[in-house]
Amino acid sequence: MKRNIAVVAGGDSAEIVISLQTADHIFNTLDRELYNPYLLELKELDWNVKIDDQSYPIDKNDFSFTKEGEKIKFDFAYIAIHGTPGENGILQGYLNLLRIPYSTCDVLSSALSFNKHACNSYLKSLGFNFAKSVLLKKDEAYSVEDINAKLGMPCFVKPNADGSSFGISKVKQVEDLNDAIEKAFKEGKEVIIEEFIDGLEFTCGLVKTEAESLVFPVTEVLPKKEFFDFEAKYDPDMAEEITPARISDELTRKIQDISSKVYDALKCKGIVRVDYMIRKDEIFILEANTVPGMTANSFIPKQVAAMNRELKDILNMVIENEF
Repeated sequence: MKRNIAVVAGGDSAEIVISLQTADHIFNTLDRELYNPYLLELKELDWNVKIDDQSYPIDKNDFSFTKEGEKIKFDFAYIAIHGTPGENGILQGYLNLLRIPYSTCDVLSSALSFNKHACNSYLKSLGFNFAKSVLLKKDEAYSVEDINAKLGMPCFVKPNADGSSFGISKVKQVEDLNDAIEKAFKEGKEVIIEEFIDGLEFTCGLVKTEAESLVFPVTEVLPKKEFFDFEAKYDPDMAEEITPARISDELTRKIQDISSKVYDALKCKGIVRVDYMIRKDEIFILEANTVPGMTANSFIPKQVAAMNRELKDILNMVIENEF
C-alpha cells in the first residue's frame, strides 16, 4: 500500500506565497510509485485538501478528509510552511498528539530555532560564533544611542521570530533606526538588531537519517542588492548563487562541519539549512532554517543537484526515516 502524504502549505505569516511554491515543488517531486501525495493548504483554522479545482475540509479530530464518501487518513505530513504554525513547533505539537510523523524538527527544536535570539544565545553557550546583537520587545523603551554604541553602523534590523526576509532593513544611520524597528515590529512582538558583518555570505544544507547523513555542497551567495532580502532570495535575477562555492576545500569542510554540529546541537530532523557570513577567516552563523525553501529557485534543490543526487530520493529518505 502506498503511504498517503499530506504536503502542508500556507500558514499565518507573510511567507505564505513562498510556502505554496515550496509545497508545489515538493508535491510534484514526490515519488508516485511509493506515495499518494495530497496538497493541504492551511490558513488559520481553514484547512483544506486541494484536488484539481475542488477543496475538501480537513477533519482536525484525526487529520483526515472525505472525498466521495471515502475517508482518507494521512500517514505522514511533509511540512512546507515557512513561519507560523509550521516552523515554530505549533503544528508539530498537534501532529504529535495524533501520532502522525512529520518531516521537520520536533516541537522544542522548531520553537528554539524559530526564535533567533533564543537560538543564538543557546548556540553561543556551546561555542558557536555569532554577530553581536540587541533584542527589543514591543512597548518597551529603548535607546538608539545605546544600540549604536554597542553595534555601530551599519546594522541589520529584523523580526526576531520569522522564517524568511520580511521586515528586514539594513540601517546605515542612527536616525533611520526607529523607522526600521517600527517596520520589523509589524511582523512580530520582538525585534533583533545585529551588527553588520562586512564579508561574504554562504549557506549549507544537510539531512541526517538513521540510514544516511548527507551534508550538501556549500553555496556562495552574491546578492545584486545590498543584502539578501526577500526579493533577492526568490527572484533569480536579483542574486547570483554559486554551488559549489568558490572557496578552498578546507573552508568548505569547516562550514560543513559547523553545519553538522549545529544540526546535532539543535537536535534537528529532516532537511535543514544553515546560513553564514564570513569575514576574513572568521565564520559567523546567521541562522538555522528548519523548514528551508524548496522552490525550484531555492538553495536546497540546487545543492542536491550539485551532488548528482535526485531531490526525490532525498525526500524519500526524510519520509522513510519515520517508519
